Amino acid sequence: MGQARERWRKLPLPARIILWIAGILFLIWLILFVTKGRFLRGPFERIVSSSLQRDVKVGGDFQLYFDPVTVKFLAERFTISNPKWASQPYLFRADRIDTRISPFSLVFGDTKRIKWLELRNGAADLEWSRDGKTNTWTLGDPNKKGEPLDLPTVRRAIIAGTKLRYRDPRLAVNADIALDTVRAQDTRFAHDIRFTGSGTMRDRPFTLRGGLLSPNDTVTGGKNQLVVEAKAGATVLQVNGTLPGATEIEGADLSLVTYGPNIRLLFDFLGVAIPDTRHYRFTSHLTKVGGEWRFTHLKGRFGDSDLAGGMTISLPDNRLLLKADLATTTLDIIDVGPFIGYNPEKLEAQGGAGAIETVQGRPRVLPDAPLRIEAIRAFDANVKYRVKQVRAKNFPISNIGLGLTLDHSLLTLSPLTFDMAGGFVSSDIEINARGAPVRTKYDIRLSPTPMGKLLGRWGVEESGTTGVMKARVQMTGEGDSVRESLGTADGRIAVVLPAGTMWARNIQLSELDIGTFITKMFADKLKKPVEINCGLIAFTVRDGVAAADPILIDTKKNVIVGRGGFSFRNESLDMAVRADGKTISLFSGQSPIGIGGYFAKPGINPVSPQLLARGGAGAGLSLVGTPIAGILAFVDIGDAKATACGPVLSGANAVAQRTTKGKPRDDVGRGTTAKSESGKAEKGEQKSQDKKFLGIF
Repeated sequence: MGQARERWRKLPLPARIILWIAGILFLIWLILFVTKGRFLRGPFERIVSSSLQRDVKVGGDFQLYFDPVTVKFLAERFTISNPKWASQPYLFRADRIDTRISPFSLVFGDTKRIKWLELRNGAADLEWSRDGKTNTWTLGDPNKKGEPLDLPTVRRAIIAGTKLRYRDPRLAVNADIALDTVRAQDTRFAHDIRFTGSGTMRDRPFTLRGGLLSPNDTVTGGKNQLVVEAKAGATVLQVNGTLPGATEIEGADLSLVTYGPNIRLLFDFLGVAIPDTRHYRFTSHLTKVGGEWRFTHLKGRFGDSDLAGGMTISLPDNRLLLKADLATTTLDIIDVGPFIGYNPEKLEAQGGAGAIETVQGRPRVLPDAPLRIEAIRAFDANVKYRVKQVRAKNFPISNIGLGLTLDHSLLTLSPLTFDMAGGFVSSDIEINARGAPVRTKYDIRLSPTPMGKLLGRWGVEESGTTGVMKARVQMTGEGDSVRESLGTADGRIAVVLPAGTMWARNIQLSELDIGTFITKMFADKLKKPVEINCGLIAFTVRDGVAAADPILIDTKKNVIVGRGGFSFRNESLDMAVRADGKTISLFSGQSPIGIGGYFAKPGINPVSPQLLARGGAGAGLSLVGTPIAGILAFVDIGDAKATACGPVLSGANAVAQRTTKGKPRDDVGRGTTAKSESGKAEKGEQKSQDKKFLGIF
């Protein structure tokens, strides 16, 4: 004994202090280990209640000690109260909770590490306040701003008879999930945690089921197999893969499969407004990195089109942000319809005919599905989308490129570009929903495009047609659908035809120049194309009604002019096109061709009242004179004035058009819907057009 004391005295003072501390700690550890720390129940309740500012109670056995290094905590009939505003009395309660906690995670770091958790008949109530400022799981100061749920890292667990309740009035989410533990038959896993649940989100019911598989001690890596399936009607979402820990999402390696009739229904649960689609099926890898949910290697089909790419969803500044980079190899034209407001179910059942509706006996083709204003106010987006080719019988479109940005209710499609029949279309469309009503700006530009290729499917021969056309549409309208914005639009539409050639068949038919047509009709193909000097097909749009301003095409032999207009309001057409010869011609109808009907069902009437009157005059002359005299009624004296191409090629309006002698043209109207040369409506014409264009009955 004396020698031991002597050796103790010889130790340096710091060493003796360290040994004393170690001895005291060992004594504390021994006392706690022997007593299981049961005597700490009262202090534990008081200290934790004060720290959390919630009532914490243990109604049964209590243990708190080191075993041997990890902290063992066991409590029976354990409860933590909710704040007074909550709809349930307890945030958490359990018949039994038994844990092993890493002691260093309690002192260092923000994440608590639980190496083992056994939970029996537990219940958790996770609820947000109605104003969205606080929640039940943010502990401490009751006025503290609600924080995201931060779960501890759980490496192994047994959870039996436990329920989870979640409520968020802001998102209209109500979910009740029940968990139960069963032992897996697979020797690789120690426990299989199954869960089932149901609930509603934005008044849309859903069901949930799945399993979380915790590995046994022999499994290297400590990963957990997750399998989840959620259903809402015909919409199905399946997730499976591995988690680093039982509640650890960060770095998870998951696979996702989703399918259903319309992918919009799936995104509605997130409060994200996307276009309707036809039936779809997609697969993707899914993981969480930092604050981002990343969907990579996404691929699948919607309707008869394919889609691949990636997407991320995050919450910067507590506002949902969707980013995506997507690509389609082949886009079916029918699948484009829902993007701009057509009913996907009708397109699925009827094909292209599903885009046409009959309203009050009239066909209607412009989509009128409203922009979901409240939905787009809830999130921002940045999307890039590319399409290699479009499958369409009459639309030679390929290489679509779209940049979509949504910034606090300002939606821009810029750029929106694509190749079309050897030409290039570039567009900038801005939809501003920050105020009411929604205001849309359209700016669509077509670069010089070969007419033969563009119009080849409408009877124009590509061989021998050298003419090109370019165009621009600039309009601004108000309303929350395509139909409403165009029906209130102001702006201008212009198609310019520079010098070139085109097969004469359609042009000569349009002017009813019978003499010229007969000389060419004996050949199977027209041997000489019509030479176009310049042309302009333009409309000025005022409050949804487009007036020809002007329609003027100058060819080697003729001057073609058109007057009248059309209406975006009810999609009606009321125009007249006529051609006058520059040289004298026999058998020329020299009277307008009427273009009427509606966008979905246009009609052409080459036999106008003027032509019928001249036919009657010709018949009368034949009776009182000779057959040669009857021909005089169909003679075109060839007084059409050649066009100055400068104003035409610049897209100038009707009042700026000139003859080659510099004189104002008097045959192109005045930018109104009147069909007379003067631009003034004839008797009864204005009333008739008001009925057609404005829908006045």
